[in-house]
Amino acid sequence: MLKVENLVAGYGKVQVLHDVSLHVPQGTLVTLIGSNGAGKTTTLRAVSGMIATQSGRITLNGAEITGLAPHAITRGGLAHSPEGRRVFPTLPVADNLLLGAFTRVTGSRPKGDVARDLERMYALFPRLAERRAQLAGTLSGGEQQMLAMARALMLNPLVLLLDEPSMGLAPRLVEEVFAIIARLKSERVTMLLVEQFAAAALDVADFGYVLENGRVSASGPAARLKDDPAVRAAYLGAAH
Repeated sequence: MLKVENLVAGYGKVQVLHDVSLHVPQGTLVTLIGSNGAGKTTTLRAVSGMIATQSGRITLNGAEITGLAPHAITRGGLAHSPEGRRVFPTLPVADNLLLGAFTRVTGSRPKGDVARDLERMYALFPRLAERRAQLAGTLSGGEQQMLAMARALMLNPLVLLLDEPSMGLAPRLVEEVFAIIARLKSERVTMLLVEQFAAAALDVADFGYVLENGRVSASGPAARLKDDPAVRAAYLGAAH
């Protein structure tokens, strides 16, 4: 579904990613783990067109999206729930969600039943249902994270990119977010997850990649990576 081949990207003259390749098959949850500064967020930004690629190839459902603008990539069916949430703070929750379906409403993507999908988001994220008329900027951090995820899902995406969904959340809310991710996985939503809590990410994922200094240093089924001594020592800690 999503293929990244020999991706080189960075910021200005600073090269961050060096020949990164990964594959997210349809209906799977793939996670990208690594230390801070390894290039995880940069990978997602390059895939979604937020930063330019220097070389390499990215395909979505067989169509090349390398070098396309973010709005064109979104029209192709890729949704990005970014690090830092980036909700529209002065708009109500309901309007934030409807903006996630903008390309469907304007005809750039198949419209489907937007109203039904909105109700599905409220069922999946009950807190958002309770706060549908509330300004997004007044939500708690956890509620904003749920809103960012739900907004991305309103695209009805072929692939969902999740960048650090647990960042800054209390442990109870982290568990809640991962329960939602597990439910989406059970519904066969195709996802690429970047996550600081490597153990939790590997618990829920089908497959994983380890990124070190902008290069893929290891990959394999998530259960195997979690049992790998080097991965455990570097990212999981003695308690896992």
